[in-house]
Amino acid sequence: MASDADPVQDFCIPNTNFTHTRTSHFHILPCKNTAEVTPEDFIFTGIKSPGNFTDMGFAGISVTSNTFPGLNTLGMSFARADLKKGGVNVPHIHPRATEVAYVVKGSVYSGFVDSANRVFAKVIEEGEVMVYPRGLMHFQMNVGKSTATIVGSFNSQNPGIQRIPNALFGSGARDELLEKAFGMTPRQVSTIRRKFLPRK
Repeated sequence: MASDADPVQDFCIPNTNFTHTRTSHFHILPCKNTAEVTPEDFIFTGIKSPGNFTDMGFAGISVTSNTFPGLNTLGMSFARADLKKGGVNVPHIHPRATEVAYVVKGSVYSGFVDSANRVFAKVIEEGEVMVYPRGLMHFQMNVGKSTATIVGSFNSQNPGIQRIPNALFGSGARDELLEKAFGMTPRQVSTIRRKFLPRK
């Protein structure tokens, strides 16, 4: 089964000039007239360079139909991830997509955890590919001596992402729950929570 519905036409470049009426409940833009579609609608240049690096040494650029209209209705999206030496793409899930990750350069400790809590992980090198099944928690860590680059592809135009540390410690879940779930003291929970508070 496909993650997204099969397209019923060759392509659908969203018509960004369309304005909704007050009675409209649709969040999907209609397609451009095919006579107005150009080759540029199917080309994206926004992943030539890394994005902005986080404190974890990770820079990610997500490319969906919102940023690349040529992907609209095609049931796919992709991302560029760069990891500084020792950088981590924290454990996370994509609830609506399977991901295939291709190592463009570097050495990356990469893996996922299945629903029986078995970890499937190893170091993958430049030119190698790993797949992360839909909805399973997965991660990457640069174990090489220089910046690593990965390109990921998803079988959904909106795969979604939920980063596990942010979901647990940045969501507002009760401290008592986190203390019991992880065997932590209130002080430890408070220390970790501060890392996920919005910066002023």
